[in-house]
Amino acid sequence: MARLLITGGAGYVGSHALRAVLRAGHEAVVVDDLRAGHAEAVGSAPLVRADVADRAALARMFEARGPFDGVLHFAASISVAESMARPLDTYRNNIGGSLALLETALAHGARSFVLSSTAAVYGNSAAQPIAEDAPLAPESPYGASKAMAERLLADAERAHGLRWAALRYFNASGADPEGGIGERHDPESHLIPLALEAAAGLRPRLSLYGADYPTPDGTCVRDYVHVSDLADAHVRAIDALLAGEAGGAFNLGTGRGHSIREVLASVERVTGRAVPVEPAGRRPGDPAVLVADASRFRARFGWRPRFAELDAIVASAWSWLRSWRGL
Repeated sequence: MARLLITGGAGYVGSHALRAVLRAGHEAVVVDDLRAGHAEAVGSAPLVRADVADRAALARMFEARGPFDGVLHFAASISVAESMARPLDTYRNNIGGSLALLETALAHGARSFVLSSTAAVYGNSAAQPIAEDAPLAPESPYGASKAMAERLLADAERAHGLRWAALRYFNASGADPEGGIGERHDPESHLIPLALEAAAGLRPRLSLYGADYPTPDGTCVRDYVHVSDLADAHVRAIDALLAGEAGGAFNLGTGRGHSIREVLASVERVTGRAVPVEPAGRRPGDPAVLVADASRFRARFGWRPRFAELDAIVASAWSWLRSWRGL
């Protein structure tokens, strides 16, 4: 059993990872400023409300709640569109927060660190599916900030002996099949929950951002990976680091791409309802195709997605939305 710090543990992926960590028998303390997270998603785990960029608050928390064997770092600005509009805010949150957290963790003896990273570090990669040795060429400040956070960890490994893993997941989707938590951003920016809300009549229509991409049906293609599978991957990664194994950067995805139109068709199959759509132009920073080659992580950690089918992912998200919104 390890004692772990989870930043952003009240958020979407972080709260699912918290559940997986506790199920694995570890102890956890959550740090979240609740700007985007929800306290009820933490359940009975200890929650410290603080900004990870606040060094003084972090130091107090480490001294009062530590020591910690390892850190799972989810706290970050996650919107590509928002990063294009307000890049300095994204850099301040994602790079400044990661640096403050890393320095404080090292000062208090934590030597294992898992970063929630992203496929956005690759930008508009010509290679599909994308392997970890593809060039890092982010097209958004969000992707650039995550690439820089990865560099911080690699440099800390050389200088301070940090064991680290950066998990570059593709499109996190779905909800815990056991219920109680799911995707709940405000405002929502992810395709599956937006399409489900449009199908349920909770929003008038779904904006289709670009239908002229060089893809089979003209819409963006993404690799949708279930959030519970991502949570399992984080547990496998931190367990390996704590056992002294080497880390690095790893992709997480199913290896299958689905276009926006294919996602909408899945939503209509699962819900039995039509998704009203309005055409919109392309969004800056959106690559045409992002599909993962996750074979490195699978081989190293024995990880396999349990929810590999798109309809199963959508169905779990639909079940959560109906429960949350009383549909």
